[in-house]
Amino acid sequence: MNSQLLQQVAARLRAAQRVLVTSHVRPDGDAISSVLALGLALQAQGKDVQMVLADGAPQDFSHLQGWGQVLRAGQAPVDLVVTVDAATQERCGEVLRHFPQVHINIDHHISNTNYAELNLVDPSAVATCALLAEQFPALGLEFSPAVIDALLTGILTDTMGFRTSNMNPKAMRLAADLVEMGADLPALYERALLRRSFQAMRYWGAGLTSLQQEPGLVWGSLSLADRKAVGYPGNDDAELVNNISMIEGANITVLFVEQADNHVKVSWRSQGGKDVSRIAALFGGGGHVAAAGAVVNGSLAEAQAQVLAATRAALAE
Repeated sequence: MNSQLLQQVAARLRAAQRVLVTSHVRPDGDAISSVLALGLALQAQGKDVQMVLADGAPQDFSHLQGWGQVLRAGQAPVDLVVTVDAATQERCGEVLRHFPQVHINIDHHISNTNYAELNLVDPSAVATCALLAEQFPALGLEFSPAVIDALLTGILTDTMGFRTSNMNPKAMRLAADLVEMGADLPALYERALLRRSFQAMRYWGAGLTSLQQEPGLVWGSLSLADRKAVGYPGNDDAELVNNISMIEGANITVLFVEQADNHVKVSWRSQGGKDVSRIAALFGGGGHVAAAGAVVNGSLAEAQAQVLAATRAALAE
């Protein structure tokens, strides 16, 4: 990591008094955790910090300290706008409509477009929380119990419990360091990766019965009707895609989640080395080699036709 860049980011964080920290729409564990970790660390320095997510804080992470502080919109004025875990500015949704100038961009996605004044981007990091955990001292930030829990949660969720292909010794050491500082690994693992609501499990049932398979490819869908029938409160897949991605013989797994505004959220997972972020990029999305996502305009049937055609073409290469 460029030491001059780290010094510049640290100086901007140190000088600011009113800070807005945000991440991408439909936030996953790394997004909410990196917002909380950075936001709480800055609050501990006496700064006025707004932690903002366009879709709010996912209920699954309500056990993390600071969860209740997360807003859906920011309020001017602010001295500094920081994005975390967001590969493009557009991925932050409506939050940045009124704060178009991003000052600091902290991320680990290889597809990051370096859209801020200062771009602290490390694609070798397994999660944005791993990048933060490594660089907190250089950024002049301190580890509190709440920050430690958030950082380990982000690493756990983005690596699916240390299972993704980009896991490396550095990431394991960072996690071990956080445990030595006091993080309860078994408890955080259970809350982030294992525990699900009754409605989420019924929602999974609808998705599992939709699964279809062909050589190298498995796909399924969750419709608005499925969500309504079981009373699932979110607009996501309740992490179902990470489970069906383990199906034997599925080099690529795709899950379609119908949204209320004639859009479909699409998630790809890869076991066979195919770079699914390139497929996602065709639809304005992005991500990692083994995990990516996009939002596709149109009905569920239209999105399936477009996405499956592009995915089959990628498999055939």
